[in-house]
Amino acid sequence: MFQSVRGALLPTLITVVLLALSPTLRADGKAKIDAGSQAALEALRGHSADAGELMDKAAGILVFPDIVKMGFGVGGEYGEGSLLVVDRPTSYFVTAGASFGLQAGVQVKSEVILFMTDDALRKFQNSSGWKVGVDGSVALAKLGADGSVDSSTLNESVVGFIFSNKGLMYNLTLEGSKITRIAR
Repeated sequence: MFQSVRGALLPTLITVVLLALSPTLRADGKAKIDAGSQAALEALRGHSADAGELMDKAAGILVFPDIVKMGFGVGGEYGEGSLLVVDRPTSYFVTAGASFGLQAGVQVKSEVILFMTDDALRKFQNSSGWKVGVDGSVALAKLGADGSVDSSTLNESVVGFIFSNKGLMYNLTLEGSKITRIAR
């Protein structure tokens, strides 16, 4: 029984520790996040023209330029990002999550979440904490060989992209990620 309780609580504990360690955002932190966010959006546009068109239509864009994921049996991930509305950062967030299973090593990725409707954006902005899959569903975009976005994704109210410098990643999920606003 102890193993079962420990296995269930450890991912939650990792998430809580990561969120607790996130400091109040400083001005230099904002500048770094803003620069990273712009670079991540340019990289995403480079991976797919369709992704760029979706970004142009989005009511808001949440960008996490550098999410570090590490694990050795039990894993965790953490990253800081910004919400852009009309191409301007309006607020800053952290994302953290925990997982367990067969995993070892460290990975760095970027995530972009597009709020395609004003209603979806408003629901996110009015939440005190947002857990993907619980507080909001995110359709993870998949690209075809020609860089086109899967047509089933185009009509979703919230669309997510996960990518690295090597391109879009398909075998990952946003489910279980907790997104929390950073205090100013």
